[in-house]
Amino acid sequence: MIRKVLIANRGEIAVRIVRACAEMGIKSVAIYADPDRHGLHVKKADEAYNIGPDSIAGYLNAHRIVNLAVATGCDALHPGYGFLSENPELAEICSRRGIRFIGPSAEVIHKMGVKTEARKLMIAAGVPVSPGSEGSLSGVDEALEIAERIGYPVMLKASAGGGGRGIRRCESADDLKRQYDRVISEVTKFFGSPEVFLEKCMVNPRHIEVQILGDSHGNVVHLFERDCSIQRRHQKLIELAPSPQLTEEKRQEMCNLAVTAAKAVGYENAGTVEFLLDPIDDKCYFMEMNTRLQVEHTVTEQITGIDIVREQIRIAAGKKLSFEQKDIQRRGFAMQMRINAEDPKNDFLPSFGRITRYFAPGGPGVRTDAAIYTGYEIPPYYDSMCAKLTVWALDWEQCLDRGSRALKDMGVFGVKTTIPYYLEILQSKDFRDAKFDTSFVEEHPELINYSIRRPPRELAVAISAAIVAHLGV
Repeated sequence: MIRKVLIANRGEIAVRIVRACAEMGIKSVAIYADPDRHGLHVKKADEAYNIGPDSIAGYLNAHRIVNLAVATGCDALHPGYGFLSENPELAEICSRRGIRFIGPSAEVIHKMGVKTEARKLMIAAGVPVSPGSEGSLSGVDEALEIAERIGYPVMLKASAGGGGRGIRRCESADDLKRQYDRVISEVTKFFGSPEVFLEKCMVNPRHIEVQILGDSHGNVVHLFERDCSIQRRHQKLIELAPSPQLTEEKRQEMCNLAVTAAKAVGYENAGTVEFLLDPIDDKCYFMEMNTRLQVEHTVTEQITGIDIVREQIRIAAGKKLSFEQKDIQRRGFAMQMRINAEDPKNDFLPSFGRITRYFAPGGPGVRTDAAIYTGYEIPPYYDSMCAKLTVWALDWEQCLDRGSRALKDMGVFGVKTTIPYYLEILQSKDFRDAKFDTSFVEEHPELINYSIRRPPRELAVAISAAIVAHLGV
């Protein structure tokens, strides 16, 4: 079994992995750049090492990270998500240095990381993909020709990368001409590759993804689906499991397709197969495969009772999955809300700074994954997500009510957050009636204009103290 793991990440996911290691009797090693020297993952891990003053460069230096893993006696490395988690170079270096990479092989990461290659593999495996270019586009003329054949609107997408960057919707030939060079410039800047492809844009689809696990013994299972349709500019905000909109027949179809996709590439460890569900014909189309742990893995854990990070570590140690497909049962509904340090009323502008007070909600069916605490300084160099709030309940209505209660109980003061905005979403009629797709945020701008339903906790305490003093109690 694995004895010591270096965690090549930061923030709440690093804390999550530290906790999984602790439960398994495995030593954990954290890394941190100077802005993260007071990070919770640094405090929680068994060991922690500085990787330099630069906020980003150290987390992206694969050779240095693996060298540190070797020097500290680690026999495995967990990449978390983001940073190098889908970089085949890190997995390859780990393999050469005798460090077990807690994720798929470098070959699979490469195959599925280049979206045009992934599309070809899925077509060969019989997994439906949306109409579009077979591979990367040779230029704007080819893009115009394909768009004319499949019809507008279309999507221009980066062949490599992710995170919502390098994606443009084009409504007409003129729009496609205008957007083409902009997309090339953006993807070259962020991903180091100018390659893009084109596919048919589904209008107001639902975004459904299926969690899979595969081991080195040829076993692949699914852990049911998640609905990620509540998103803004291709960035997920709220994730649900299972989708309250799917029939059992459609659910089984998509889960089976995900297993087929994973087997087609010889997938090992945790991964996610993402689909778009067309509202017109109710057909699903492969979008991409994430070759890593997902931010939203918590909702799958809540409905299945399976610790996905624990299974990742066991798989990397060469063990068989501890269950078969027939053993996996789902129960109830779970919902994860990404608590971002952003101001929804100011176009979701990041709101970094010191957290003056922090209160995590509790009670039945409430889970908080966070790396923040009172006095913690949210640095301006990273993603704005500062916590994840996950709730579980037996039915959809109770899950919504529990989510609203937990949001009201949660206190993050000193910075603006998305908490009040999520309260509005959870209380909106369309959301409660499970009538939503990827256009939900854009089609409900009124939810941004929320009013303060209650005074901030500090103000409430001050008012109470003033009343007590006035009455002489």
